[in-house]
Amino acid sequence: MQDKNAVASLHASKVNTNRLWEKAIKWPLYSVAVMPVLLAGGWKQGTGEIIRIDQLIGFLVASILLLIWENLTNDLFDAETGVDEFKFHSVVTLTGKKQLVRYLAYLMLLLGMLVMLMLALKSSSAVFFLVVGSCVLGYLYQGPPFRLGYQGLGEPLCWLAFGPLATAAALLVLSPRAIDETTIPWTTATMLGAGPALATTLVLFCAQFHQVNEDAAHGKQTLLVRLGTKRAALLVPWFVSISFALELLPILFGYWPKSALLGAIGIPPAIALIRLLKRHHNNPRLTSESKFLALRFQTLNGLGLSAGFALAPVIGMDFLHHF
Repeated sequence: MQDKNAVASLHASKVNTNRLWEKAIKWPLYSVAVMPVLLAGGWKQGTGEIIRIDQLIGFLVASILLLIWENLTNDLFDAETGVDEFKFHSVVTLTGKKQLVRYLAYLMLLLGMLVMLMLALKSSSAVFFLVVGSCVLGYLYQGPPFRLGYQGLGEPLCWLAFGPLATAAALLVLSPRAIDETTIPWTTATMLGAGPALATTLVLFCAQFHQVNEDAAHGKQTLLVRLGTKRAALLVPWFVSISFALELLPILFGYWPKSALLGAIGIPPAIALIRLLKRHHNNPRLTSESKFLALRFQTLNGLGLSAGFALAPVIGMDFLHHF
């Protein structure tokens, strides 16, 4: 007869491994990858411009492939510095095959960039170079010898990559082939992407609360390590407030329709996040949930904003899109 305790232990081990793989895959995190093109699609729908669905789908696929590359290489780089010593959901730790993870990471990069190149050939060459710029920032964040994330510069790099660069690329890729391929819609992209990109940056910021001691022990001087969890928690309301302010100002000045206020559906998880970190900023077990609340805020805010743009002409709201 098989030992019941052994069977129970084996089952518990499989359940635990499955949970670790779920954390390693980070599937909810891919909201940050797809948001720039969803915002661009909502914007173009609202302003009456043509949306190229094939290009939109292609950009979604490529963005996901590139974020997989980013996540896998970050696990590889953390393994090299030893900072992932207690990161049991690292893909490198779970597989034990660093070389395989490296090959998979660069396969994702190759496929993602090939898709982006095809999309650029059907829209504007600037799309490809903007995405390359985003990838370079992603590498600078964690890759040797730079490792700028270890120096507290991860947050501004994140904002630039997912804000002006990714949003400008998404706006171009959805448009008919540009006559002047050198024209990049920086003003529109910055105004459109600034608030949502700050919400994305908040996800990165909050992902470090539960590991601040481990990061500090391995010389990783992130912004959160430099500030400490108490002062870092006090910054979170500012992240949220500025994100909303950057979305509210264009509405107040008449550039965006009032329907863009749908972005406010992200407020409840933002409030829950602020309360959690205010009370438990130095409790790793509880603050490990903060990144998911930040992600919920980012997702709902971005989807609400996109829907608000798309619905504007349907409900007869003004939309001033020329700056």
